[in-house]
Amino acid sequence: MKEAKWWKKLENGKVECGLCPHKCIIPEGKFGFCLVRQNVKGSLYSLVYGSPCAVNIDPIEKKPLYHFYPGTKILSIGTAGCNFACKFCQNWTMSRAKVDEVRAYDLPPENAVQLAIENKCPSIAYTYNEPTVFAEYAMDIAKLAKQEGIKSVMVTNGYIQKEALHDLYKWIDAANVDLKSISPEFYRKTVRGELEPVLTTLKELKAMGVWLEVTNLVIPTVNDSNDEIKRFCEWIINNLGTAVPVHFSAFHPDYKMTDKPRTSVEKLEQARGIARNMGIKYVYVGNVYSDGLNTYCPNCGELLIKRSWMSTTKNYLDNGFCPKCKTKIDGIFSVKSET
Repeated sequence: MKEAKWWKKLENGKVECGLCPHKCIIPEGKFGFCLVRQNVKGSLYSLVYGSPCAVNIDPIEKKPLYHFYPGTKILSIGTAGCNFACKFCQNWTMSRAKVDEVRAYDLPPENAVQLAIENKCPSIAYTYNEPTVFAEYAMDIAKLAKQEGIKSVMVTNGYIQKEALHDLYKWIDAANVDLKSISPEFYRKTVRGELEPVLTTLKELKAMGVWLEVTNLVIPTVNDSNDEIKRFCEWIINNLGTAVPVHFSAFHPDYKMTDKPRTSVEKLEQARGIARNMGIKYVYVGNVYSDGLNTYCPNCGELLIKRSWMSTTKNYLDNGFCPKCKTKIDGIFSVKSET
């Protein structure tokens, strides 16, 4: 347990959390929406600082990040808690759990960095649950990691207040933001949040120079209409540009949304085709086997990176350039490369 950042005292022993747009007003002894930030005697505390419940070595493609150190390992850390309550959550046993409902590890920031060094991981991911809810912990790891030349990655829903965003993300090198829908109604009804703060986060991260990729979970009959996919792509193009990689990922029934079928490969390929036809350069499908896992040159169509499921099997890039037509490919492909 560690005193939180981004909060203020109110009357009658209450506190207001300023970490995310929920801006929870929390009476003494109670918890915020995320379940892992508690008012203890009139001060706000993070209950998950240094206490992850998931620590793994993953391929970076699992995040998914396809244009940031492809083919490398990434130390992945997650805790209990989330500031959304997605009906379709595929990690709900962590994200909607309180700290006493999961088995946690004692892993202070310096030990996390040492673990990355020992396992030869060039980067650390804050992932599995929503890392915003353990922002203090992630930030302290990222600061120490930077001293060792290790990069930091957020896999996030993007639901964060602007002050906390700037404090945290100045230490973060890359992010995959889950833009769940372009519909405000979807956010309110299905995830219990608001769309606009997520869009703001995406624009802020782009402006800050954080390497950015965007994921959209395609849920049959919920957010998979061609019209919504087109509006999703239009927003990406108009606000983030055509070079931001977009991942259309397959849904499977889980948690409180077991009445919907799995997303078909055909539907994902259709979404990918719409995005590419609209001009997005790098469009992928996820959670399925498909050619849409691979990276192709947006200029000549040459195969550049071949993937199988969640790992890179062949990388034909020539120092970040297409070996055939010499087009520079957007991304960070080695320690010395630039976006």
